[in-house]
Amino acid sequence: MSDNPLHLLMNPKSIATVGAGNNPVKMGAMQALSILCDGYQGAFYPVHPTDGTVLGRKAYPSVAALPEPPDLAMLIVPTDQVAQLLEEFGRIGTRRAIVISAGFKETGADGRSMEQRLNEIAARYGMRFLGPNCVGIINSQISLNMTVGRWSDRPGKLGLVSQSGTYVTQSLCWLAGKGIRFSKAVSVGNEANIDLADVLEYLGEDDATKAVILYIECIRNGRRFLDVARRITPRKPVLAQYVGGSAAGARAGQSHTGAMAGPDFLYDGVFRQAGILRVQTLEELYAHGWALATSPPLRGRRLGIVTNSGGPATAISHTVDRGGMEIPAFSQKLQGEIRRHILSHASSANPVDMTFHLDMQLLSTTIPEMIMKSGEADAVIVHGVMNSGFMSDMLPHLRHAIPDITLEKILAMFRVDLSETVQLPHRYQMPLIVSSFFGREDNCTAAFMDNDIPVLDTPEKAARAMLALLRYKEIRKRKAGAPSALPPADAEAQALLAGAKRDGQNALDEHQAKRILARYGIPVARESLARSEEEAVGAARKIGYPVAAKACSWRIPHKSGRGLIALRLASDAEVRAAFRSIRAAAGGDVPILIQEMVRGEREFVAGMTRFPSFGPCILFGLGGVFTEALKDNAIRCAPLTDADAEAMLFEIRSRDLLGAFRGLPPVDIPSLTAVLRTLGEIALLHPEIAEIDLNPILIEGDKPVAVDALFVLA
Repeated sequence: MSDNPLHLLMNPKSIATVGAGNNPVKMGAMQALSILCDGYQGAFYPVHPTDGTVLGRKAYPSVAALPEPPDLAMLIVPTDQVAQLLEEFGRIGTRRAIVISAGFKETGADGRSMEQRLNEIAARYGMRFLGPNCVGIINSQISLNMTVGRWSDRPGKLGLVSQSGTYVTQSLCWLAGKGIRFSKAVSVGNEANIDLADVLEYLGEDDATKAVILYIECIRNGRRFLDVARRITPRKPVLAQYVGGSAAGARAGQSHTGAMAGPDFLYDGVFRQAGILRVQTLEELYAHGWALATSPPLRGRRLGIVTNSGGPATAISHTVDRGGMEIPAFSQKLQGEIRRHILSHASSANPVDMTFHLDMQLLSTTIPEMIMKSGEADAVIVHGVMNSGFMSDMLPHLRHAIPDITLEKILAMFRVDLSETVQLPHRYQMPLIVSSFFGREDNCTAAFMDNDIPVLDTPEKAARAMLALLRYKEIRKRKAGAPSALPPADAEAQALLAGAKRDGQNALDEHQAKRILARYGIPVARESLARSEEEAVGAARKIGYPVAAKACSWRIPHKSGRGLIALRLASDAEVRAAFRSIRAAAGGDVPILIQEMVRGEREFVAGMTRFPSFGPCILFGLGGVFTEALKDNAIRCAPLTDADAEAMLFEIRSRDLLGAFRGLPPVDIPSLTAVLRTLGEIALLHPEIAEIDLNPILIEGDKPVAVDALFVLA
């Protein structure tokens, strides 16, 4: 195991709390009551300056008066007291703390200064702390609850890291009703010291945690987060809900790349690169996480469906089919076995539609086991298993016909034993997900939930949970690999960039940009810079007609639609006329770039932009004049592996253009991925480059050629 600070923080043998009193509706007291009432067996030391007891426990007047240095300190005090108390705990030897108190960097500059002081104190004593502005932790393995919510359930398999305290506390009762139980839950707050990546790393190492879910508003240490996640996701599912990428936070850059790479798009790419399953709602975060934490791995795409009605069967089928799962028709042998148990008008194919049938044993166990045993499916969804919930609801009607009927008598008539059912996923190592309109009020639903069988309250939700298992299956089989070692920086490229900065340029002109690309092996169009008509004609003759002519100045980053480009020039006269026309449109004595006309019918865009937390990020997508309008692109953080780059190519909606298309040959994929990898290397070697925009990259034959380039300088 690593030396992750969460190992001690999540498993303290003793806890001291400052800020808990005897008023049970105060936050400090509520969190202390959670520690005392929810099963924690370690030592508990309240610190209170005046009260001799707190919540029935001996209290100590100061930190110095404690009988031993506690493993963990919890501070729920006014903001201006936190630093001094952290100092006092550090002085006596406490090495972990949770700072519940708010009022730090979330409030502005003064708060940031106070938060920095906490870090200085912690560093002096070798202390690590969670928070500030958080709501605590849950470790169900040792019955430790340090939140204001009540934890009354047995240990679960799902780990939670949340930047919202609400989702660690107020959700507990709601989750209990759904059968969802935590192994560990952590509210990270401001992440002043222990951050999201630290907790993710810890849960990735934790044997009790089978899947991890993340509620994210912002990733502050993106590079480390990505590294940690990439290590974890091949062996343990990680899911994330990100809610910080609205248009309000969008970034506009000088290049096409910068304009398109907004926060939501960036996080989507980061999650894909890390192997993290992104969900859009909190309900999906918990439900899909629970399904992945409790289910055996999905081995294939074949789904068996068993329902008591045609509507749910159709809804499940439609949803999973659109998501990439298969619903194979069962063999005649299997159908024959099923037909022996169902009504003559019921369907034995896949889905198995029993119609309205009250034999719950048949629906829940007999037929699902037939399917699992047959080897004709890789997973099963069952809809409609119900007993006490349904019968209780129907009881008033039944009493109208049978006055002395009781619920107990009805349940005795329709007895359901799910003891074998709940063993099926383990026996056959096959996922089983249940759909039911009844919650824990139904004894069948409760039995499934209590035995780690995921139950969703609509057929579509059950189907989408199964698709989460399919998505993770695809992540597990992804190509591995590590980025290549960075090459040395090219001396000519360094000199060119230094010269541009010295001359006061905030961008390179197209010719300069392409010189750097060529130095690093990215194919560019043949071209020559002309400052007179004669030079332009000479360049055109040398390159060979037809040619293109463009204004070339770092002050003119975008030329389309401004009369600054002339294409398919086929003679000296046309070159001369274009030279004069472009100069007139530019309104100055600008150099003219004479460039070969690259013949390619497929246009792509590639580029780089930087983000404060993630560093340089590489973009690829459909190029040309509709680049920004269609936004058909993918993004990853540099450096890229071959697998990263290839995944980007086939992630875009226009990926069919990469194959044989309307008489055109398939694109040389290794050559195109090399362009993306190299852009990442250029960005890492030259931090003075803020943005790169290659639009378009034309596919000439099967090879990529950059015909336009923009470098924005930092």
